[in-house]
Amino acid sequence: MSSRARDWVRPRVPDYPGRTTDPRERRILVVEVVLVFSITLGLSGVRSALSLLDAMLRPEPLAQQQVAINVTRATLGVIDLLKQLLGVVQLVGWGALGLYLLWRAGVRLSRIGLDRRRPGRDLLWAVALAAGIGIPGLAFYFTAWHLGFNLAVQPSTVDEAWWRPIALTLAAFGNAFAEEVLVVGYLLTRLRQLGWSENASLLVSSVLRGTYHLYQGLGGFVGNVVMGLVYGRVWQRTNRLWPLVVAHTLLDVVAFVGYAALREHVSWLP
Repeated sequence: MSSRARDWVRPRVPDYPGRTTDPRERRILVVEVVLVFSITLGLSGVRSALSLLDAMLRPEPLAQQQVAINVTRATLGVIDLLKQLLGVVQLVGWGALGLYLLWRAGVRLSRIGLDRRRPGRDLLWAVALAAGIGIPGLAFYFTAWHLGFNLAVQPSTVDEAWWRPIALTLAAFGNAFAEEVLVVGYLLTRLRQLGWSENASLLVSSVLRGTYHLYQGLGGFVGNVVMGLVYGRVWQRTNRLWPLVVAHTLLDVVAFVGYAALREHVSWLP
């Protein structure tokens, strides 16, 4: 690796927020982080681990089992739509909680890269990240599935309706917003305040990202840990969060909407 490449992959530590040295403030931050993730993605990680354990205890191999991400939630279409939208509201609320706690502590949202100063450059970064993660990620998923390390993941089994693409697109944004805000912008900022090194913080954030994808299998865990390492380091280098949110949204839109449109027409999709 060239010296220029090594310099790029090193984190760039900003001059904010300062390390918290007061023992009482440190305890408050620890309690806050634990509480936030105990009701959001940390809880999802525990549930995903139990789902994987349950799948591994079944007699059929993982590759012969299926798991759906977006499912029909009610028999009546209008109720199904409302439940789908409520799921999006919950995800956006999770991300908003992390942003509110940072803002309440004096961290401006522009400090973590949620502003409109560089829309063009942010979009270019987003497209590059989506392609760089999405194409190898798809190949890795199919390899893990065929090798028996992953369940057959169905991004959507929502019944066909006029609102399905809209609901799935909103779900894609909700997932992206909640995940990137909480496991990158919020968590890495809080760990900086607690004095953690950038590399240790990145590893914790990435492993957390992998845990709440364990329901997909070990391949889903590994793939999302790698995604977390890349996305987290990009944020540590650029201090821009919008590219991660947009890139993640693009990935999920392609997966959710694309799968829903093709699953009845392409034989090799699970």
